[in-house]
Parts: sequence; C-alpha cells; structure tokens
Amino acid sequence: MARVGERSDPSEVRRFLAGVPSERRDVVAALRETVCRIVPDAEETVLWGGLSYHSPWVGGRVKGAICQISVKGSNVRLEFIHGVRLVDPDGLLEGDRLSKRYVSIRSADDARRAAVARLIREASAVEWTP
Repeated sequence: MARVGERSDPSEVRRFLAGVPSERRDVVAALRETVCRIVPDAEETVLWGGLSYHSPWVGGRVKGAICQISVKGSNVRLEFIHGVRLVDPDGLLEGDRLSKRYVSIRSADDARRAAVARLIREASAVEWTP
C-alpha cells in the first residue's frame, strides 16, 4: 500500500499544503489521514485547486473520483463529485449541483467523525455507469 501522496507528484502536493492557511492545516491533515485509512489504494493528486482522491482501477480522476479536499479561505470542504449517489443518514451533505455534494469540515475532530468515514467508504464503492 502506498502512502497518500506517494503516487502523485510530491512537490505538487507539498506546494498545495504550503498554501493552506496555518489555522486549517490540522483539519486538512486529519482529512488526509482519514482518506488514507479508508481508501489506502487511492491516488492523491492536486486537481481543481484541491487534493483529489480517485480509484485508478475504476477510471480516471472523474470516473474514479472518491473525494476532494478543498480549502476556500477559512473553509475546508470534503467534496464528492458523485455525491448525489451517496446515502447520507446523518444529513452532512450540502450543495445543490447536479451531482457534486460536500461536507463542511470545521475541525480535525469533524474530519475523524464516523459519519465522514462512512461517506468516504461509500464514495469509494460507488459503481459508475455512464
């Protein structure tokens, strides 16, 4: 199993992380740890201004998308490009786009919540059909 970032361009990931506001770095680190724990084979890349995780055995960075960590100002989001397909019994998902949904993550503890882990696990198992 590769560590998160090992299959991506490490310098690109380092540049992204260096640009994260210091007060949000612990949240991003906790999310990265959670994604790596849930989907250890996911590839991590920098895409669309965030850390993107996908399953290469399913497809590319869209078809095989699991989730993305984005930082917009002081807000950290865990985004799911195929979020409309996820079951969300805890009511965490926000957004009204055609398919994309996100969870606002306010703290490292939020990033480690069981409900967040369930969404990541479910997103990694979504079967994509055209």
